[in-house]
Amino acid sequence: MAITLTEAAAAHIKKYLSRRGKGVGVRLGVKTTGCSGLAYKLEYVDEIAPEDLVFEQHGVKVIIDPKSLAYIDGTELDFVREGLNEGFRFNNPNERDRCGCGESFRV
Repeated sequence: MAITLTEAAAAHIKKYLSRRGKGVGVRLGVKTTGCSGLAYKLEYVDEIAPEDLVFEQHGVKVIIDPKSLAYIDGTELDFVREGLNEGFRFNNPNERDRCGCGESFRV
């Protein structure tokens, strides 16, 4: 079981944690929403809970709650720039379908 980060994603997270001035990493999880059922959520973490799973790559900690891991195990978190747009991309091998607007997915 693992979550991986690309170097681009790690660099982006480090930059924003530095600007923020605090935080131990980012939490990657899922929430129920949208047309396909699940959506990714990404937020800064100031404290790691005892039940959290922690993956570290390129000097960045990615914290996962155990309930979300079943949906995102094997996911690679990338940060991409395409033209004027930039943002995180979730390369999740568990995705079976994605809604037309790209906001939610199904496993």
